[in-house]
Amino acid sequence: MANEAKPCPCDIGDRMEYGGLGQEVQIEHIKAYVVKPPTSSDKAIIVIQDIFGWQLPNTRYIADMLSSNGYMAVCPDFYVGKEPWKPSDDWSKFQDWLQDKKATNINKEVDAVLRYLKEQCGAKHIGVVGFCWGGVATHHIALQYPEIKAGVCVYVIRMMDDKYELKSPTLFIFGEKDEAIPLDQVSTLEAKLKEKCTVDYQVKIFPGQTHGFVHRKREDINPADRASIQEARTDMLNWLNKYM
Repeated sequence: MANEAKPCPCDIGDRMEYGGLGQEVQIEHIKAYVVKPPTSSDKAIIVIQDIFGWQLPNTRYIADMLSSNGYMAVCPDFYVGKEPWKPSDDWSKFQDWLQDKKATNINKEVDAVLRYLKEQCGAKHIGVVGFCWGGVATHHIALQYPEIKAGVCVYVIRMMDDKYELKSPTLFIFGEKDEAIPLDQVSTLEAKLKEKCTVDYQVKIFPGQTHGFVHRKREDINPADRASIQEARTDMLNWLNKYM
């Protein structure tokens, strides 16, 4: 973690004023944002929120981007109605807030979303993309659900201790200047994956980039970061296209 005063470097960043192209639906016990591609597809991506929740416009923008590239995208409320973190919240209370929102305690929600995608949407190829908290959740899913065709973990805030035997091909994206994720931690991840992982994986570090750059920096107002933002999003799409 970055420090005790601020254990997660999750500034809201460049919050988009963005309404989204999809709609909110009820999936069993959880709500979700769903957006369908221009033409019918049997490929779907579960997009997993950061600490700011499933309604953050930036995350919905990513879901819409995936949709425009031929995937049905669903962004469920993995906090199941609990309040997401807010930029004005007291960071000294972050660990208390996190107690009932464990990224590894989501199997009930994952199972519900998988049923929805398979039974109601006809999905046959399903992948997962997650940011920050959602990166941890994506890592968890890649360890437990071999039916997931591909995963993309974007800035995993906390590594899964001694759990590197992935069941799904997974891309890990990090920023070199991420205060919460030291580069030696990333090096350890890569070494352990090389030792224990039997499916394809890639670990990529973007020079000069900070936490949240892939979805919480706007390329139109951060021209110096534009190339990295676009490259990371392209890497995400290429990884999904390769395995789905």
